[in-house]
Amino acid sequence: MLRILLCPIVALCASLAHAQAFPGKPIRIVVPYPPGGSGTIIARILGDKLTQAWGQQILVDSRPGASGMIGAELVAKSAPDGYTLLAGYTSEVAINVSLFKKMAYDPLKDFAPVALTGIVPMILLVHPSVPVKSVKDLVAYAKANPGKTNFGSGSNGSAGHLAGELFKLETGTDVMHIPYKGGAPALQALLAGDTQFMFDNLASALPNIKAGKVRALAVTSAKRTSFLPDLPTLDEAGLKGFDMTTWWGVMAPAKTPRAVVDKLSDEILQAMAAPDVQERLRAMGSEMPAVRTPAQFTAFVERERHIYAALVKRSGATAD
Repeated sequence: MLRILLCPIVALCASLAHAQAFPGKPIRIVVPYPPGGSGTIIARILGDKLTQAWGQQILVDSRPGASGMIGAELVAKSAPDGYTLLAGYTSEVAINVSLFKKMAYDPLKDFAPVALTGIVPMILLVHPSVPVKSVKDLVAYAKANPGKTNFGSGSNGSAGHLAGELFKLETGTDVMHIPYKGGAPALQALLAGDTQFMFDNLASALPNIKAGKVRALAVTSAKRTSFLPDLPTLDEAGLKGFDMTTWWGVMAPAKTPRAVVDKLSDEILQAMAAPDVQERLRAMGSEMPAVRTPAQFTAFVERERHIYAALVKRSGATAD
């Protein structure tokens, strides 16, 4: 009986001791998309701050492919010690489970949510050569060119993909989806005129909007964004109830000691709260999330999964 009682106490003490010594070596943050995207930028911003705080190098490792699932699988199957983390995106954590019949990891069981690092709306963008100035114009253009109007996204199952599918469903247009290996390549395709429109997150869209390289038609969130206050929401533009955002968050492998997860969460949130970090994040269109604890982040992810599961079912979107 004494041994049974002592086991949890010994485990707790070992966990606390590990957390106190953590980190004792460099930490790797895996970004499951190509370099240049918002996930990489956020990971590097946080990595620089955490390196200063801990005196340990934070390595940002880009592992793109398979709609973010190559990088996610790598982290899911890593040692649960806090030294390999995922800069998780909406897709590989909340969307793919509803789109793919087979996955090499279980996003419901194989990760321990650590900290939500950013929530940003998407912007409906068109190439300047497309003769439209509003969402209504784009719908008319797409209907006049059935099967010839393309939209790109960072991957099958990305938030941009589902936004396009929902747009297609709500407007009754015959538009074609072209998936790329990350948001940055998808944006480059739009800038080159290879696609006519896309739903891009505000972080990467904003500089190109300001430079006149793309034309913004609407924002996907329920409310207008303070970064582009004159830009209507899709709801205001006629697509009633349209409300989608993208988010990034840090995930650890499941079974990472709770004390380590809590320490990581506290340190990441402190880094995010620093004025210089806030300035850099706001320049990307991201604001400080209200979600503050691993438990709150876990609940947030669960809600997102239910929302996207319903959206996937409604739109009929598939990835296999």
